[in-house]
Amino acid sequence: MNKSRHAPDIWLLVSILSLLAIGMVMVYSAGSVLGFRNYGDSFYFVKRQLLFAGMGLCAMFFFARMDYPVLKRFARPLLIVCFALLVLVLIPGIGVVRGGARSWLGISSFGIQPSEFMKMGMILFLAKWLGQDDYDISGFTRGLLPPLLLIASAFGLIMLQPDLGTGTVMFGAALMMIFTAGARMKHLLSLGAVGIAGFVGLVAAAPYRLQRITAFLDPWSDPLGAGYQIIQSLYAIGPGGLGGLGLGMSRQKYSYVPEPQTDFIFSILAEELGFIGGLIVLLLFLILIWRGMRVAMSLPDRFGSFLAVGIVCMVAVQVVINIGVVIGLMPVTGITLPLISYGGSSLTLMLTALGILLNLSRYAR
Repeated sequence: MNKSRHAPDIWLLVSILSLLAIGMVMVYSAGSVLGFRNYGDSFYFVKRQLLFAGMGLCAMFFFARMDYPVLKRFARPLLIVCFALLVLVLIPGIGVVRGGARSWLGISSFGIQPSEFMKMGMILFLAKWLGQDDYDISGFTRGLLPPLLLIASAFGLIMLQPDLGTGTVMFGAALMMIFTAGARMKHLLSLGAVGIAGFVGLVAAAPYRLQRITAFLDPWSDPLGAGYQIIQSLYAIGPGGLGGLGLGMSRQKYSYVPEPQTDFIFSILAEELGFIGGLIVLLLFLILIWRGMRVAMSLPDRFGSFLAVGIVCMVAVQVVINIGVVIGLMPVTGITLPLISYGGSSLTLMLTALGILLNLSRYAR
């Protein structure tokens, strides 16, 4: 494999670093008010983001330089560790509750989110599984059903936290890998019907999810409750216009948009940098996704191709859900915007995954 390596895809690298730089600026701008009010330091969030970005960049460049077939050896052990962490986080006294979900392991304000690790662990294992030369996914019982049961097991553990957003990203990326592997459309459509029924059941089982659906359909029905986040997000985006109010000039970050540095950071970006700023971010994501899929189609082996597809789809699904929520096209799910939003586990793991994608680009024909 070493003889066929070349420089990583420059477009891919530039888009990643550009999005990360924009994210740093926006985390400071969006989180400065909240950081000063809660911690007496307007740089509180951006300093922590720089720490996580530093760790993530180290991991990115490390994985960008290794021989990616080596990752096959760690696929099974990593998945087992991810499942163990998902079980561990559910134990009272060990798992930490934040935002109503028991989804963290750690001490004080430092912690890891096992569901974030599961996204990459599942993608890596499925790439190894589906990449076997003799594996035929066109059959249902021996082909499609086994990986689906594995995905469903991980999704079920994530939902026990509960964390519908992260579970949806993992499930969506895994499903796209299965589709790429050649699963029959009739099987997928049948399972889609079952999935819709299951989603309805999940919504009905938790009143807060039903409130989010109601708020999505008509946020003004509960403007101070379930609809508050969407309304305030739209209030931020609207005044931004074409060129924005100016960097640092957001009004909605003054405790109107809840946690503006995380899930709803794109609304603050659109308010300060306008339509043009939002369009630049979207174009950078499109470049990342385009070059990533180009890598997937150009790799000499099935394992690498499926791995690239999984990473690119993970990014794409997360971007679509986050921006869809921010502009009111989807119910609130609690998903961060990759490379832009504040977050330790999510940023570090995303940069690690993109490091693997850069590695794969070095072998693309």
